Amino acid sequence: MELLEFDSLKKLAKAAAHNAPIEFSATEKYTSADANELLRAQFALLAPDYKSFRRNKNAIFELIEETIDDILPARVMDQYMQFADVRVVNQGDKVVFRQRITEASRKRAKTFVTKVGLAGRYETFMLDGREIEVGMSAIGAAVRLGFEEFLDGRYSFADLTDVIVEGMDDYIYEEIAKALESSMEEIPTANKVTVSEFDEAAMDRLLAISDSYYGGRSAIYCTFEFAATMIPADSRMSSDMKSTLWQNGYLGDYKGHQVIILRQSMVDATNAKKVIDPSNAYIIPTGAEKPVKLAFEGPTAVRTVEDNDDWSQDMQTYKKFGIAILMNPAICHYKNTALKKETV
Repeated sequence: MELLEFDSLKKLAKAAAHNAPIEFSATEKYTSADANELLRAQFALLAPDYKSFRRNKNAIFELIEETIDDILPARVMDQYMQFADVRVVNQGDKVVFRQRITEASRKRAKTFVTKVGLAGRYETFMLDGREIEVGMSAIGAAVRLGFEEFLDGRYSFADLTDVIVEGMDDYIYEEIAKALESSMEEIPTANKVTVSEFDEAAMDRLLAISDSYYGGRSAIYCTFEFAATMIPADSRMSSDMKSTLWQNGYLGDYKGHQVIILRQSMVDATNAKKVIDPSNAYIIPTGAEKPVKLAFEGPTAVRTVEDNDDWSQDMQTYKKFGIAILMNPAICHYKNTALKKETV
């Protein structure tokens, strides 16, 4: 097998990252599975040993950078599109989201913006008229590459790219969850309920508030753990509801309101703490302004630090992104304190 031209290699890397088929010519077509295998084989040609890696590392880094730039925003858009607007801008460009205000919101209260950020890492963003400017910060990942792994041919750069993208995606998701939870302090008191169990009447009251703004049915965003508590008394459950509950562990519809599950994960390998606090449920009207505004700025950068005593290299990645939360009086928050973020 020969090494592909670099443009073809970039096209292959993007197809494999998206798990998509690829066609180089009328006679050279690959399924998604074949594209992934071909990419692994091409990386093996680029870096079958340490000398080859050292000679070709700029090309390898460029492939990783462009693949991350292509797949990370797409993955974020796909996973969070129901409650987040995602934008990609060039380096140095301002990230501005235009605010859309419904007549109902205009009459009842002004839409407002909350500033969110962990340990002050995010710059202040401003609301100027109907435009929201989001400040950016950097995220990164560092992976130690062992010298022996290159000598033995045991390392796959396709796997490396997957790990980096997954790590960045998890970090962004955690930031979204923390931003949402923090911003709930700003919504009206009437839009919040805190109880130590599932209270059907309290949930119904919040849904009534949220439904009143856009003329439709709101959706409930929560973890599986929370959704599993939203169960009516057994005497009120139909056979279809019981079957759905047995198969899924929760009812995907609550009195005509869709229940959308937020994926859960653990902070680390100890499994002692969950990333998403299961006690929180967010009620967001269908058709409302999406509360999460997320942006990526500029290209990903990759470099290595090569001064480790054991000849290993630290591969570092750098990507700029920012999060803003745009709240309005139609969004409600339900908290069930019986559900804990800690597992032990």
